[in-house]
Amino acid sequence: MSNLRWRVLTVLAVFVLFFGLGVYPIMASRYHLPAPGWLMDKQLKLGLDLKGGVHLVLRVQTDDALRLVTEQEMERLREELKTRNIPVTNMDAPDAIHFKVDGVPPASDAAFRTSANEVQANFDRGTGVNGSYTFTMKPNIQVNLRDEAVVQARQTIERRVNELGVAEPSIAQQGADQILVQLPGVTEVERAKGIIGSPGLLELKIVEGSPSPSKEALMVNGQMPQGMDIVPGAGGVGDTSTIYYMVKKVAAVTGQDLRNARASVDENNRPAVSFTLSNEGGRKFGKVSGENIGRQLAIILDGRVQSAPTLESKINTEGRITGSFTPEEVQNLSLILRSGALPATLTYLEEQTIGPSLGADSIRSGVTASVVGLLLVTMFMLVYYKFSGVNAVVALVFNLVILIGLMAYVGAVMTLPGIAGFVLTMGIGVDSNVLIFERIKEELEAQRGVRASINAGFSRVFWTLVDTHISALISAAFLFQFGTGPIRGFAVTLFFGLASNLFTSLFVSKTLYDVALSGRHQVSTLSI
Repeated sequence: MSNLRWRVLTVLAVFVLFFGLGVYPIMASRYHLPAPGWLMDKQLKLGLDLKGGVHLVLRVQTDDALRLVTEQEMERLREELKTRNIPVTNMDAPDAIHFKVDGVPPASDAAFRTSANEVQANFDRGTGVNGSYTFTMKPNIQVNLRDEAVVQARQTIERRVNELGVAEPSIAQQGADQILVQLPGVTEVERAKGIIGSPGLLELKIVEGSPSPSKEALMVNGQMPQGMDIVPGAGGVGDTSTIYYMVKKVAAVTGQDLRNARASVDENNRPAVSFTLSNEGGRKFGKVSGENIGRQLAIILDGRVQSAPTLESKINTEGRITGSFTPEEVQNLSLILRSGALPATLTYLEEQTIGPSLGADSIRSGVTASVVGLLLVTMFMLVYYKFSGVNAVVALVFNLVILIGLMAYVGAVMTLPGIAGFVLTMGIGVDSNVLIFERIKEELEAQRGVRASINAGFSRVFWTLVDTHISALISAAFLFQFGTGPIRGFAVTLFFGLASNLFTSLFVSKTLYDVALSGRHQVSTLSI
């Protein structure tokens, strides 16, 4: 009796615990019942297909990442040649994986080859013909850079979405260069797209010469000076005209050197973005600013000069971006800079907006299907197994309560396929009880006593249930690992449903039988 008492208390404690975690917050939210805030925070979360939101599929243009490395290596070689006083007539990058050097003097050929040794770690140097060399990015470097670009893009998107405060977003890589983004509950679609897809590339460059209202005025003989770039920007605060700045291609400091970015105001109390550099970034910025006092510093964001203040003193770690920003733009820009720059541009392959009304219809249909399924199962078990069917129904209710509680506790998301997994869990639970009941009936037909038949029924079916549940758990694990979005929701529901079903079909159901027979010394029949 003592053992039975502890089993009953365990069953009741488990039921109360998971009912409180999973079911009560749903009832409290719907019927405005009193509940502490921490418990309401644990309420079962709904996925994109039930709550509504945004579904995006993006492609990472990995050629951009290769082109960036190619141009950086070309500019590094240009600086090295300038340091060694090796003249060349032209350097350019015709595509993402090649750059070409023309006009290497024959007398400087050996020195040029020596200067290019560092570049050859990532690039193969072609045979020089008439002083021209073509450098081609090595195939393994191309593969690595493409893979890294997709991974870095996914991680950057994750950081930006997390800062947006979206509950339970789903961000996963699809194929070689695609990223799936699902944002449940998001209504400001354009803002979300703008933050996710913004390159967020911050560059600090010294302005070479005076700004001009046209590109042509900055060119030399109609050509862009080597190692330079012309970038558009605003003429000043409140000035909508565009002026152009000539800057070096290679930035003195980039967004990779940022430690933090935050919304602030400038000296005129206008919205601005203040940023702090890392130690290495501060060292580089201090060197550049100290050597260029009196010159303009172009603060470039995504290829456009936001402001070009004059350096009045050496600056180490603090800076500020000013311009014609609204408070919301400042918040968005701070978020983008904190999350880091995207390694490549993103293109939208697919965009779907799921409205809350569609989600509400899905919930209603899913709940209706679950209730109808539960009623049909209850009727069948009561008709076919008589009083023992009550045992199965009670165990099934326990199973569903534990399932909801487990999902709420771990923060899992309920999706429409998850509701299908919910209904499937009911079927698996009933199937487990059917196996046990049929085994008990066989033992009773063999003229064994009622208690002995029940004990034999549970003990001999035990390993069968364990084996089938483990097989299904493995399938659920593969669905979770390789599935995306709602499919993972189905896998999560199935996983927790299988785990809770083992407990209810073996422990709870056996305890219910023992409680029913505990007050009877002689038991000759069993309603099954």
